[in-house]
Amino acid sequence: MTGPWVKLELDVAAFDASRFETYVTRCRADGIRLTTFADLGDTPEHRRALYELNKECSADIPERGEFFSFEEYVERRFEADGYDPRGIVIALDGDDWIGLAATSVQKGFVFNEMTGVRAGYRGRGISIAMKTFGMAFVREHGASTVRTFHHPANANAIAMNRRMGFVDGEG
Repeated sequence: MTGPWVKLELDVAAFDASRFETYVTRCRADGIRLTTFADLGDTPEHRRALYELNKECSADIPERGEFFSFEEYVERRFEADGYDPRGIVIALDGDDWIGLAATSVQKGFVFNEMTGVRAGYRGRGISIAMKTFGMAFVREHGASTVRTFHHPANANAIAMNRRMGFVDGEG
C-alpha cells in the first residue's frame, strides 16, 4: 500500500439521520430492501452469500490483493469478538444480495468494517442508505463514535463517508 490510511470517525450524536433518510426511502421506492444479517438468519447458506458479496465488492479496493479464503473469512467475520449479526446491513433486490455494510462492536466505539455495493447498482445511494439504516444498531449499542478507514485512493468511499459527517480521526 502507498501512503497512510485515511482514518475517519463519526460523532453519533451529531449525525442527522433525517438528512439521509431520503436515501433509504429512494431505495425502498426502487424495490431495494434493507435488512440485517440477523433478520435474514445467520445460516451457513447466508454466510456463503455474504462472503461472495463481500469478496466481489472488495475487489475494487485499491491494492486489496487476494481476498480471504472462505475459512479465513468465517474466522475474521463470524468468529471475531465484535461480531453481531444485527450490525451487518444487507441490501436486496428481490432475492439478489446487492450490498452490505458491516459494523462490529469494539471497546468504546463501533467500527464500520466494510461497505460495498455490486458494480451494477452503484451510484444510486445504496451505500448511504445502508449506513443510515445501520445507525439503529449503533444507537442500540449506545456507541458515541463510528470509526472506519480507507486506502487513500478509495476516493468514492472517503467522499461518501465525509458527506455523512465523518471527519479525520484516530481510526
